[in-house]
Amino acid sequence: MRNEPLFFKPIFKDRIWGGTQLTSFHYNIPSETTGECWAFSAHPNGQSVVKNGQYEGVTLGELWEKHRDLFGNIAGDRFPLLTKILDANQDLSVQVHPNDEYARIHENGELGKTECWYIIDCEEGAEIIYGHHAQTKEELISMIEKGEWDQLLRRVKIKPGDFFFVPSGTIHAIGAGTIILETQQNSDTTYRVFDFNRKDAEGNLRELHIEKSIEVTETPSSHTEVSPETKQIDGVEITTYVECPYFTVQKWSLSDTATLTQEKPFTLVSVIDGEGELVHKGKTYSFRKGDHFLLPNEFGEFSLKGKADLIASYL
Repeated sequence: MRNEPLFFKPIFKDRIWGGTQLTSFHYNIPSETTGECWAFSAHPNGQSVVKNGQYEGVTLGELWEKHRDLFGNIAGDRFPLLTKILDANQDLSVQVHPNDEYARIHENGELGKTECWYIIDCEEGAEIIYGHHAQTKEELISMIEKGEWDQLLRRVKIKPGDFFFVPSGTIHAIGAGTIILETQQNSDTTYRVFDFNRKDAEGNLRELHIEKSIEVTETPSSHTEVSPETKQIDGVEITTYVECPYFTVQKWSLSDTATLTQEKPFTLVSVIDGEGELVHKGKTYSFRKGDHFLLPNEFGEFSLKGKADLIASYL
C-alpha cells in the first residue's frame, strides 16, 4: 500500500566523544563509542533504509530520486533534512557550520547547515556552548589566536526538555552527559574551531578549520531565543518550537488518543519516549521509543494512541 507510514532503520556513527546511551532506544549499537544515530538520512555519508511495506530495503535517497510523489513532488536535487540522535558521552568539539552560499562554493555544492536541538536527557549541571562573546571579527580572531576560550565561548546550563535553534554561523558545542535529537539541513559539513587539544586513537590532534570558521562565524553572536507555542488536540499536546525557511519542528506529547491530519508534503516523526499505536485506514502500526517513521504526502487523517513523546519535523 503506497499510503502507509514508512519506518526507517537508522545507521550509527562511531565518534571519539560517543558512548553507550543509545542502547536505551532499543538499538544494537556497533561500539562503546557510538555517538550518532542517523535516523532519517539521505546523505552520501550514510543512508537510512525503509523497514516495512512495499519499499522495504530501499534507502531514503532512492525514495527521493525515484518516488518523489511520496514527498509531494517538491523540487530539489537532494532530500532536504537529516535527523539524528546524539549521545555526547564527552564534550563535542567547538564548531560552526557554513550557510548554503558558502558551502556551495567551498564544499563542492554541499548544503549549509542550520540545525536545532531538543534535549532528550542530560546529567545534572550539563551545559552547551551556544554563541560567543567577541564583538568584532578582529576580537574573534585575537581571542582564537590567543586561545582565550573561557572568555570567548558562551556557556549555557541545560535541562531535559530544553530546545535550541542553531542557525549556520553560530559557534556551538554539545557538552558531556547529554542526549539530544537534532533536526538539520541535509549536510555533513562541520568546521572545528577548538577540540580541547584532544588526540585521536593514533595520538594525533584532530584537524581544525580555523580560517573557514572565522569566515563563517556571525559576529557579534546572535542567540535565537525560541518561543514555543502549544496547542491541545484531543489527547496530544503539540508544541511548535521553530518555524524557519529550512524546517518546522514540533513535539507531540501523547497522553491518550488523538486524531491528526498529515497535510504537508511529508512529515518525519521520531519516538523519543514511551510507546503507542498509529491507526490509519483501518491498519494499526505499533511504535516505541527509538522508532522513526515518515508520513508521506496525502497521508491524510490518522489516529495516535498511547503514552509517548514524539518529535516531528516538516518543511
